[in-house]
Amino acid sequence: MLKLKVPATSANLGPGFDTLGLAMKVYNTFFFSEIDRGIDLIIRDKSTGKIFEIPQEDNLLYQAMKFLFNKRGKEFTGLKIIEEINIPFARGMGSSATAVTAGLVAANILMDKPYTEQEIIDFSVEIEGHPDNVLPALKGGFVINVMCDNGLVYKKMTVSNNLKIVMIIPDFQLKTEVLRSVLPDKIQYRDAIFNQSRTALLTACFYDNDWSKLRSAMEDRLHQDYRADLIPGFHKLLEIAYQSGALGVALSGAGPSLLAFCKQNEELIGQNMAAKFAEFKINSTYIITEVDNKGIQVEKTGVR
Repeated sequence: MLKLKVPATSANLGPGFDTLGLAMKVYNTFFFSEIDRGIDLIIRDKSTGKIFEIPQEDNLLYQAMKFLFNKRGKEFTGLKIIEEINIPFARGMGSSATAVTAGLVAANILMDKPYTEQEIIDFSVEIEGHPDNVLPALKGGFVINVMCDNGLVYKKMTVSNNLKIVMIIPDFQLKTEVLRSVLPDKIQYRDAIFNQSRTALLTACFYDNDWSKLRSAMEDRLHQDYRADLIPGFHKLLEIAYQSGALGVALSGAGPSLLAFCKQNEELIGQNMAAKFAEFKINSTYIITEVDNKGIQVEKTGVR
């Protein structure tokens, strides 16, 4: 039996478009056990027990495992897999990254680890298409991702547990491809400078755990305003979150969820943001969590 626990992630964090990400203490859990033949795949909601009917060939965990088995020239069969889902789909919380990373790490373990950690990272980025969710899912913490000509360079920072996260999750999905389609092909030079300065400031805030400048550090001109039209009440939600005591607020990933950092008033921030969504006829829920500094966890192994 093999059990993997993978954290949710939030990318972009305002100005860090496709470059910044962090892991959160909300988890999808994956169980793997040997059977005689075939692949028996069950996907269920952790809170309700509902079974998700997703065709096997469309399942990202299955695709990632098959990718690695094929790369090694091994037959992918003889497994029962249970995905216990606690991270909502298509809400900007890295649900796809949990499946990709769990699939690759599990496949590597089941084949007696022929691939290095760096190779698993590279495969994750290849499958997911960008590093800002898969890296924090694998490594935890706050991660800076830089794509270079010779591959990925990254830097992880451990985050103090005095920083709380309120995640407001609306009751509708937005696919990443839709959210990317609204972005312009070109930007103004002044907007690039605007984001460059704030990305540097946000990184410095996480470097020394100084949250006093998060509001300025999380401003953005590259993606949030373009995506705001797809999220009813977006700017009003930012406004009410700051009025309620948030230190920094931004889209989580591409959205539609929003992330608010705070040190206190967590419940008030969540309640007020949910109430503001309701004014725009949007049902929502919120969770209060903090940064996960561990990344993917192999909790139990007994694979023969």
